[in-house]
Amino acid sequence: MSEHYHRAQILLEPEQHRRLRRIAEREGRSISDVAREVVCTGLEALARDEDARDHRRAQALKDLSEIRGVALARHGLYVGDLVGGIRSERDQELEQVRRSRQ
Repeated sequence: MSEHYHRAQILLEPEQHRRLRRIAEREGRSISDVAREVVCTGLEALARDEDARDHRRAQALKDLSEIRGVALARHGLYVGDLVGGIRSERDQELEQVRRSRQ
């Protein structure tokens, strides 16, 4: 561990402080030393979780790319105006509803 420390003031819940104090007393260490170890362990766990999330995201993108490739091979590339087509269909539906109410 580094010989240079940065002072940080944190507020602990009473139970957190009791647990840190018990560990420190049992191991003959300071509360600060135990707290630094706990922070280090927590940071390592967070980094592992982040790495796992990054891996899942990368896998999801790879899976999506494969799905796109299969869809392209099966159905080809859609070259129409999808949004325009949907709008046109919706306009027709609204016109039918308007006419039926007259």
